[in-house]
Amino acid sequence: MVIKLALLPGDGIGPEVVAQARLVLEAACEAFGHELQTREMNIGGAALLASEDPLPRETVAGCLASGAVLLGAVGAPRFDAYPPAKRPESGLLRLRRELGVFANLRPAVCLPSLEALSPLRPEIVRHSDIMIVRELLGGLYFGERSTEGETGSRRARDSMAYAEPEIERIARVAFQLARARRKKVTSVDKANVLDCSRLWREVVGRVGGDFLDVELSHMYVDSAAMALVARPSEFDVILTENMFGDILSDQAGAVVGSLGLLPSASIGGKVGLYEPIHGSAPDIAGQDLANPLGAILSSAMLLRHSFQLEPEALAIESAVREVLGAGKRTRDLAASGQAFIGTREMGKLIVGRIRTSRPAAHTSGC
Repeated sequence: MVIKLALLPGDGIGPEVVAQARLVLEAACEAFGHELQTREMNIGGAALLASEDPLPRETVAGCLASGAVLLGAVGAPRFDAYPPAKRPESGLLRLRRELGVFANLRPAVCLPSLEALSPLRPEIVRHSDIMIVRELLGGLYFGERSTEGETGSRRARDSMAYAEPEIERIARVAFQLARARRKKVTSVDKANVLDCSRLWREVVGRVGGDFLDVELSHMYVDSAAMALVARPSEFDVILTENMFGDILSDQAGAVVGSLGLLPSASIGGKVGLYEPIHGSAPDIAGQDLANPLGAILSSAMLLRHSFQLEPEALAIESAVREVLGAGKRTRDLAASGQAFIGTREMGKLIVGRIRTSRPAAHTSGC
C-alpha cells in the first residue's frame, strides 16, 4: 500500500516530535511492506513568518491531496499580540473546518509501568482506559462572536450553537467505538443550564436507542470533572461537545500521568488529522527534551483510522509499551533523580523495537 501523508511540523517542539513520528512510520511501513510518501508544509506560527497566513492555501491543498495529516503543534508567546484571525491557533481551527473533521478521539490510558506518574493513588488510576469523543466543529469555538464598546466598557460575546444533525453524527461515532470496547457511553453536558445541552441530551438519548447493547448515562460537566479524578477507571467512552471535550481531555491526560503521552485523531471528514494533544512548549524547543510519544502514538491512530491498518498500529503501540516497560523515560516522565533520554533517543529505541520484532504476520496490506 502507498501511504501518502501531509506532515505539518508547526511550532515549538512540533518539528522535533513529528520527525520522530515519521521515522517510526518509516520503520512500520518497511516492516509491513508499505511505501511511505510524505510532504512537509507550514502551519501556525511557522506559516505566519513565511507567508503572513497561519494556514496558507497550498497547505490546505496539500492536506486534501493526502491520505492523512500528521500535525506537531502550533503557537508561541511571540504571536499572542497578533489579531485573532492571524494567530497560529486560528490556522488550526480553519484546517479542521477545511478537512471537515467533526469527531476528535482522545484516548487516555494509564500504562502499568507509569502508574507512579499519576497524581492519584495507584489503586484509583490503575486500569484506566478512557476514550474521549469530542465534537470538533461546533459550539463556542465556531459560534458567532463580537466585541463592542469603548475601552473600559467593552462587552464581548461568544455563542454556542448545535444543530440536531451535528449532535447525531458525533453520537453515532461514540456509540460505535463503545460497541468495540466495554460498551459504555457517558454523555457529558450542562443540561441544567444550557439549551444547547438540553438538545444534546435529547438527541444522544434518541441515538442510543439504536445501540441497545451499549449502556448510556448522562453527567453534567462539573460532575464529570470530579468523577474523572475520583474514579477514572469507571469511564469507557466519554461523549461531549467541543469546549467541554477540550477541557476534560486535558484533565484526563493529567490523571493518567502526562500530556506528553497522549495522541488524538480527528476524523469524519475528507482527510483525517492526527496530532499529540500537548502544546508547542517553546521553552524546551530545540533542546532534545520533548516527549515524542504523543506524536508517535498519533501516527499509530493514523494507520488505524485512515488506512485500516490495525496490525501496523498495534506494532507501534507495542513498541512504545516495550520501551517504557524497559524503564526508558524522557525528562517529563522521569522521577526525581532518575536518568532520562532525549527526543531522538526515544524515537530510535521505538524504531529499533519495530525492526527487531517482525513476525511473519507483518505482511498485511501489501
